[in-house]
Amino acid sequence: MSVPSQPSFDLVLAGGTVLDPASGLNERCDVAISGAQVAAIGPDLAARGSEVIDCAGSTVVPGLVEGHSHIFQYVSKVGAPAEEAHLRRGVVAVADAGTAGASTFPAFRKLVVEGNDLRIVNFLNVSVLGLIDFRFGELMNPDTLVVDDALATAAQNPDVVRGFKIRLSEDVVGPNWEALLKKSIALAEQAKLPLMVHIGETEEPLPAVLDYLRAGDIVAHCYTGKPHGILDGDRVLPEVNAARERGVLFDSAHGKSNLSFEVARRAIADGFLPDVLSSDTSARNWRGPVFDLVTSIAKLVALGAPLTECIRRATVAPAALLGLDGEGYGRLEAGGRADVTVLTETSEVELPDAAGNTIVAPRLEPTTVVHNGAVVETVPWRGGATA
Repeated sequence: MSVPSQPSFDLVLAGGTVLDPASGLNERCDVAISGAQVAAIGPDLAARGSEVIDCAGSTVVPGLVEGHSHIFQYVSKVGAPAEEAHLRRGVVAVADAGTAGASTFPAFRKLVVEGNDLRIVNFLNVSVLGLIDFRFGELMNPDTLVVDDALATAAQNPDVVRGFKIRLSEDVVGPNWEALLKKSIALAEQAKLPLMVHIGETEEPLPAVLDYLRAGDIVAHCYTGKPHGILDGDRVLPEVNAARERGVLFDSAHGKSNLSFEVARRAIADGFLPDVLSSDTSARNWRGPVFDLVTSIAKLVALGAPLTECIRRATVAPAALLGLDGEGYGRLEAGGRADVTVLTETSEVELPDAAGNTIVAPRLEPTTVVHNGAVVETVPWRGGATA
């Protein structure tokens, strides 16, 4: 009598350190994939794999979730290409942070959400214009905040619109920051969605803004080096800690001009990590200084943030914030989505912040990316020569 052969897996990622903050798993083992699902996680699975990828020396994490990006390509001057900038660099789900407003949302849905293979949601800009061009503040005419249009767009597109976005820089809102913020809070309250608030070069110090924010609202660019940030010297402002205690969230959102190594280093040393670690990728910065989400992770690790906590803030935490955890994003588990990113530490490179300051630190590279069970062709890092 013949002995039945053991069942095989389509793909096994073998020998890496599997790090899944959602479950607390952090150990060397294999990840087996069949179809679009993770079939098993454990030791000695490689022998049963139809295809095996050696991940020894690398860290195997859930497919990354980008909580803040600008990917409205062809319509917005700041829109980066979603798949090249994100999926092919290890990110399987993305939130666009206010590039589209109510008047441009139909194009965003057709071109970006339906036009790309990765999962895309957004924070709808409170201005109907959206962020079409950084040179022209979308709320300099406060009448562009049309509450009924924003509410209708959110109500008609609950699978995509996960919140609202307002930029409070003086060159965007002029002297009307307080009235526009109040109106945006009321809008978000009515829609029962969070409001993301861009800080840096705001007219008033940050505590004045924080007074208006509710639990679940998000402060973007928490490590900005621009005026009115989160620090008082080497310490985080008590008003910032108090806002966090009542449920306000803080997003690192690197961006072209919104991450200061010095601010991040001091805040991390004071125990203040972002709730969401994001890149704020756009067409202005995806070739530097941001590059991608994994480079943003590497920068905060180099500044003293634990890798485990950085991965948490780039997987399960943004997935929960964006309502994507119910779709299986942000975690690695048997029976779950086969979205996996394998991160390998490379040689040290010179990494810049938004002001051009640099640190020399190991860089992370997504050496294997699996999306819906299929291996994705990655693209090389867009940075310069190694140090």
